[in-house]
Amino acid sequence: MERVPALDEPLKKSLGPATAKVMAEALDLHTVGDLLHHYPRRYAERGELTTLADLPLDEHVTVVAQVADARVLTFNGAKGRGQRLEVTITDGSGRLQLVFFGKGVHKPHKDLLPGTRAMFSGRVSLFNRRLQLAHPAYELLRGDGDESADSVGTWAGALIPIYPATTKLESWKIAKAVDAVLPSAGDAVDPLPPALREGRGLTDLPDALRRIHRPRTKADIADARERLKWDEAFVLQVALARRRHADTQLPAVPRRPTPDGILDAFDAKLPFTLTDGQSKVSAEIFDDLATDHPMHRLLQGEVGSGKTMVALRAMLAVVDAGGQAAMLAPTEVLAQQHHRSVTEMMGELAEGGMLGGAERATKVVLLTGSMGAAARRHALLDLVTGEAGIVIGTHALIEDKVQFHDLGLVVVDEQHRFGVEQRDALRGKGKQPPHLLVMTATPIPRTVAMTVFGDLETSVLDQLPAGRSPIASHVVPAADKPHFLARAWERVREEVGNGHQAYVVCPRIGDEEDQKKKARASAEDEAEKRPPLAVLDVAEQLGAGPLAGLRIAVLHGRMHPDDKDDVMRRFAAGELDVLVATTVIEVGVNVPNATAMVIMDADRFGVSQLHQLRGRVGRGSAPGLCLLVSEMPEASPARQRLAAVAATLDGFELSRIDLEQRREGDVLGQAQSGVRSSLRVLTVIDDEEVITAAREEATALVLADPDLTGHPGLRTALDALLSEEREEYLEKG
Repeated sequence: MERVPALDEPLKKSLGPATAKVMAEALDLHTVGDLLHHYPRRYAERGELTTLADLPLDEHVTVVAQVADARVLTFNGAKGRGQRLEVTITDGSGRLQLVFFGKGVHKPHKDLLPGTRAMFSGRVSLFNRRLQLAHPAYELLRGDGDESADSVGTWAGALIPIYPATTKLESWKIAKAVDAVLPSAGDAVDPLPPALREGRGLTDLPDALRRIHRPRTKADIADARERLKWDEAFVLQVALARRRHADTQLPAVPRRPTPDGILDAFDAKLPFTLTDGQSKVSAEIFDDLATDHPMHRLLQGEVGSGKTMVALRAMLAVVDAGGQAAMLAPTEVLAQQHHRSVTEMMGELAEGGMLGGAERATKVVLLTGSMGAAARRHALLDLVTGEAGIVIGTHALIEDKVQFHDLGLVVVDEQHRFGVEQRDALRGKGKQPPHLLVMTATPIPRTVAMTVFGDLETSVLDQLPAGRSPIASHVVPAADKPHFLARAWERVREEVGNGHQAYVVCPRIGDEEDQKKKARASAEDEAEKRPPLAVLDVAEQLGAGPLAGLRIAVLHGRMHPDDKDDVMRRFAAGELDVLVATTVIEVGVNVPNATAMVIMDADRFGVSQLHQLRGRVGRGSAPGLCLLVSEMPEASPARQRLAAVAATLDGFELSRIDLEQRREGDVLGQAQSGVRSSLRVLTVIDDEEVITAAREEATALVLADPDLTGHPGLRTALDALLSEEREEYLEKG
């Protein structure tokens, strides 16, 4: 009888050390169970060709297609004459070029004859503005009566599973490895309570695993995916429900603002009325702060919707109640920006203990890693004595030396940029767990919020304050219409001529390191893909060319913090016309007089990032202009993405487009820490019903049995999907 490996058995025992090593390195698969949960991405049908349209650039893909033609070309290269094999494959509607160089020409030339069908696997690149695969791996698909032992057909049946693969490990090799361990599916422990499974008509887990890997029909795939989606949604929602339940058991000091305190004084001097959204969200936060267990709230809002104002009023309420508030920013530029805008908004209320300070004032201190020793000593002393009610800083706030008198509230800005340990270390500095307010300017669809921030209550600011101006956005097709780019620089000059300022954003800094990388790139790669445009190069070209005579400065992450702050201060003061920068300006930078932004190589940025960047203009009374420059062809997915950004200013709509167009893990980003790797078949946009239902089921189950004593299978799945590190993430929130 054939041996059935255990689910926790290392793969090297079943597959041998060489294959197991590649699986671990390339796909992070270590055990038999890991491999069984590495599901096919899609399925190709025998007799039906896979679509070649919309292949994602620069990603590893596997396609099933037919050879249309193949030809060997001779060329003169750096090392003398060489050969290149060009193969065109088709799916009946689209065509894709394959290219093989040098000694790698002979075997594919013999194998890939016109009419041959095969699976091809490789990274999609762009050459001469056409998509191609260079040196793809391939596996021939022979007719049913002519299957060789190594052909896919021996295990594929009618539906060929296409697995998420890498250059080191093609889809068909993964399929053969799955074959070796598939008998172990029978030992899979089912995490879903029987009543839930039966009530929703779901198949059991061993059956779902067999059907997802080796389906006989499309119905098999649908049943398996529905079941596995429930596993992922339910186990994650149980983890989050347990976290919410545990939070209600923790003690916290209620923080109720005192009447006629610093909050009332601040509100009285505001030169504008809060939006309805700001008032509503503030009320939700004040209710949370008044309870005796810690607030855990996510505040999300459009770029420029006034989140900082809401957070500041929450911090002042805590100061009124005798506590301190800390705001954690991801970069020094942003920490300094927040400190500047908070002290400006508060005026004399931020001058506690100083001559001219208001009666109910407090101190607002800045704490960053690059501060001088004397300034740092003063700031630390103000915190430990309670003299400073508000501190704004970077991860420097987390160091052991930083002690608070009575930390009552932690505000985390752009939460996805912080590690778990960093947030936890700051929360640990209170006498009791402080209240927590997490802010993000990246709008998040409701289902993502439930999946990523499921242990937080959510508040949304979707109104822009009065006085904000519309932003016109346009795509500038630099390759198709170079005169459009010339016009873009003219528009920048016009804005400056009208007394305004502009940003130019580039994907890269550009320095000697880049030169070394360029030198290492082969001539072939060089032809295929030019490097992204760089701040230092673009600033030099603009200063000598289309923007000659304007006051131009650069800003990027490798500059000394004092230099960065100096450039931002000069730009804010109107002493500079054009700031050429990396995405260091993406969040929090607020210069109302800046009305134009040109984003170079815009296709190299994500949708949410483009939306964030665009939010830096149109912050005053004059209308904003955002120009998205791209050399990508009009029909490419990258250009379609840019067109979507240009078409709407609605961040929630864009975040939905972002999720639909990109791999989920990219969009969920670091916010989910280890948790996101547990999402394999669940898609947070399409599966809203499953996620909502799973959350309800999970909440009810945890309320009845917080320790899951009656659900050992669920407990096992929780331990497996949320390893200690991931559990910790949820613990620390």
